[in-house]
Amino acid sequence: MAPRNHTTDLGCIACDDLTEFGAGKEGWLVDNPTLLTALDTHSLAIANRSVVLVLDWSHGSPRIKILPDLSPIEAEHISAIEWLVFDEIRVLALGTSCGYLLIYSLQGDLIHKQIVNPGQILKLRVRGTKRDLMLDASSEEICVIMPGVIARFDGSDIQSMLQKWFEETRSQFWDHKRNLEDAGSSYGRLPYQLWNVSKNGSCADAAITGIMPPPLMELQSSQRYYCAVTIGDDAVISAFRLSEDRSKSLVGAILSKVVPATFSTIASFSKMIWRSEQKSPKKTEAKIQPFARASSLTCLKDHPRKGEKLTLSPSGTLAAITDSLGRVLLLDTQALVVVRLWKGYREASCLFLEMLVNKDIASSSTSYHERVKSDYCLCLAIHAPRKGIVEVWQMRTGPRLLAIPCARGSKILQPTYRFDSSSVSPSYVPLEVFLLNGDSGQLSVLNRFLS
Repeated sequence: MAPRNHTTDLGCIACDDLTEFGAGKEGWLVDNPTLLTALDTHSLAIANRSVVLVLDWSHGSPRIKILPDLSPIEAEHISAIEWLVFDEIRVLALGTSCGYLLIYSLQGDLIHKQIVNPGQILKLRVRGTKRDLMLDASSEEICVIMPGVIARFDGSDIQSMLQKWFEETRSQFWDHKRNLEDAGSSYGRLPYQLWNVSKNGSCADAAITGIMPPPLMELQSSQRYYCAVTIGDDAVISAFRLSEDRSKSLVGAILSKVVPATFSTIASFSKMIWRSEQKSPKKTEAKIQPFARASSLTCLKDHPRKGEKLTLSPSGTLAAITDSLGRVLLLDTQALVVVRLWKGYREASCLFLEMLVNKDIASSSTSYHERVKSDYCLCLAIHAPRKGIVEVWQMRTGPRLLAIPCARGSKILQPTYRFDSSSVSPSYVPLEVFLLNGDSGQLSVLNRFLS
């Protein structure tokens, strides 16, 4: 009896340019912690500390190499990477060890550069939830995760900035060879919210899970509140209510008005005395944005257990968390309760996916039945490298559906969320998980149906 095949091969990324990233050595893709990857529908971006390489495995497009402008004085390096896809616009977002967010075009042009907060950017998260019968509000965002800090950029603000940049580029109204100092300030700073979530210790990973109601004892306002989940060494799981309102104390409010006015008066007076003729520098130091209010909701401390990785379901209502004791916790992010636990999965990675579990739906002809979201079942893929398998479990309490063997040096990946501003509802595209074998360069996708 022939073995069942639960994956479909898509292509191969092997090329000479990967030698710079360590290709050719066994386990090069997974053994180097500074090697970063980001997947789009037809492209893979791979980055080391100073170089980004974009590979296309389906259309045969030429490989693209991006060399970000990093500070050698501060030993700045690339620490996070993610695709940003807005309709037809595709760009790469990079986070650096000095807290900068860089956005590059696929031609290697720096579109935007902005300081988020001093410190290393650990991760860039792109996600969105559409308004439907279950959700009364939509939210599309790019989150920047740093040790003890979460920043949130609204997707519409970044999309507007990118559209302006591409329109001006097509019209050739500006000089492509402008100074890098001007590249990040052509459209000003992108607005964002910033929260300090280090009350229970520095975090190794975090995510904003969605919009939540305000506290019962607070006045209702137009401000939004978000729920954030963090994991780390001191607290395995922590949850926070994030407010857009900075709500300072009375003393803080007075100081915020008095201190700037005082400094302004002193500065004006000093200019009158000294009559300084020196020209002001071309670019002033970027101001660090103050933190908005973050209220702790709950915290789980279980020494010596440490939280390591976190992944969210598409709706944000479930989170899969891996810890240092080889366990995988399934967290209900609305009730803030662990609803499931797996043991014996050291160094595991998790991703949510959607599958056609119902055999009647899977076998139906697509010509008579266009599949919709309700046809698919939410599942969790757990990659256990020490076992050499990828397991697929049905959510929330369902059985194990698949156990797929994979070679050492493999990694599971998932395409980034795509921002879609079209008013026409496209056919539903389920959440998929891809398997990349670093040693062979082979990329495959887990099938949507059970064979």
